[in-house]
Amino acid sequence: MTTPKSGYLFIADITGYTAFLSASELEHAQDTLSTLLELLIEHTRPPLVISRLAGDAVISYALQEKFTQGQTFVEMIENTYVAFRKAIELMVLNNTCQCNACANVSTLDLKFFVHYGIFGLQRLSAHDELVGSDVILIHRLLKNHVTEKTGSRAYTLYTHAAIRHMGLEDIRATMMPHTEEYEHLGEVQVWIQDMHPVWEQKRAATRVTIPPERIGLQVEAEIAMPPHLVWDYLIQPEFRKTLIGSDSQRILNRSHGRVAPGSAYQCFHGKRIVIQTVLEWQPFEQMTTEDLVMPDTYALVDYRLIPTDTGTRLVQTFSKARGPLLRRILVQTIVSMSSKTYQRDIEAFKKQVESDLAARGGAPQAAAKIPFEEISEAAAASLANT
Repeated sequence: MTTPKSGYLFIADITGYTAFLSASELEHAQDTLSTLLELLIEHTRPPLVISRLAGDAVISYALQEKFTQGQTFVEMIENTYVAFRKAIELMVLNNTCQCNACANVSTLDLKFFVHYGIFGLQRLSAHDELVGSDVILIHRLLKNHVTEKTGSRAYTLYTHAAIRHMGLEDIRATMMPHTEEYEHLGEVQVWIQDMHPVWEQKRAATRVTIPPERIGLQVEAEIAMPPHLVWDYLIQPEFRKTLIGSDSQRILNRSHGRVAPGSAYQCFHGKRIVIQTVLEWQPFEQMTTEDLVMPDTYALVDYRLIPTDTGTRLVQTFSKARGPLLRRILVQTIVSMSSKTYQRDIEAFKKQVESDLAARGGAPQAAAKIPFEEISEAAAASLANT
């Protein structure tokens, strides 16, 4: 008998590949679907644990005690969708084959399903089989009327339970309410996030960077955890205050419940308050703030998360200040004299977040390596059943 677990059920489902099929083109369609399944597996990162492949879908779960902040998880899904769309775009650009399977790559799209509930884990062969009524519910949700009712072809569907347990009540203001009804389950309230605007926004975005000649100081630390977990700590005021060397912090100007460009961290240093306004927000990669360090005097601070073999290199870069000349000179002098303090702060942040993660039981287990043969077999089975 399995011990019931509380946590999140997650399905990433590739759709639109019916147009691939004809007897002579099955091999090309299978290669494409296998490649995209590999991409989804690569982006299924802790706290998510892959349960199994189901043809064109990757099924995973996350235990409640190992979970991240709700916004971090939303951004993990968005990053996965952007990576998927980039892969499709490259396939279209590099395509020289005129068969239907290759010509119709652009019809492929991606849907995500998120539910919170109670489930059991049964070890079957090389994977964890998920069992329970909540598992049945999320699989039933794969068959729905979302596209028909909302017009969204690519979306993330969150159940009300997922929204509530992730604390996404404010973020859902950007989503569409929707209801499905199933025999024996009754009415199910869900929230729909259209993913195409996410792709268009990321596609058009230009990055804020500090030119080499404007760099005033740079410090860094190696942190023994993957970038998305470092990011999850970096954006929380109770941990971020250590990195900044402030007494406390709070977040101002959230956008529909999310920290985003235009939001600000209000940092308290005794009686002195520094406002750090977010200019660049690239989850798991980069955050850049514009800091009001003195009246009419500003400096950019850039935080980069670089994956390494052992975790993440966090690089904090301070720009030279802009503003009245004397204040610019004063700020640069203070920054230069404080280089050891900034290095000490980033090392303190490293120790704090590593200790906190260890106290919570360590990093969630990494996704299991799934052999390409198994991925290819799953793709073939999915196409055969279409």
